[in-house]
Amino acid sequence: MAAPRDKPHLPEQTQIDAYGNGGFRFGGMSHRGSLLCLPDGVWGWPVTSVAELSEQSLTKVLGFAGRIDFCLLGTGHDPWAMPESLRAHFRERGLSIDAMPTGAAVRTYNILLAEGRRVGAALIAVE
Repeated sequence: MAAPRDKPHLPEQTQIDAYGNGGFRFGGMSHRGSLLCLPDGVWGWPVTSVAELSEQSLTKVLGFAGRIDFCLLGTGHDPWAMPESLRAHFRERGLSIDAMPTGAAVRTYNILLAEGRRVGAALIAVE
């Protein structure tokens, strides 16, 4: 699996304006594919399905433990029960994670970000 790009699309955290058609709109730009939304910016993320979720694919998010308190995981169209083995990597770092369909994750992320909460998101794009 490829790593996220070397530079963020946008070097700051921002709300997601729209999602669907295989991508996202945010900060006056658009991106086709999945995203990581973190305090240092909005990054392209090569994950296309929950089958690709692992400690490795979420390494960048795990690296923000201490800078974010909560991570939202957008799982595409369908709910997904995160395996305990993966959830444990977050718990070990004192980071809460909640998996939900991407639409719900985008809406929740925007609300928490507007409230000034220390939140990140890993969002799988949906068509």
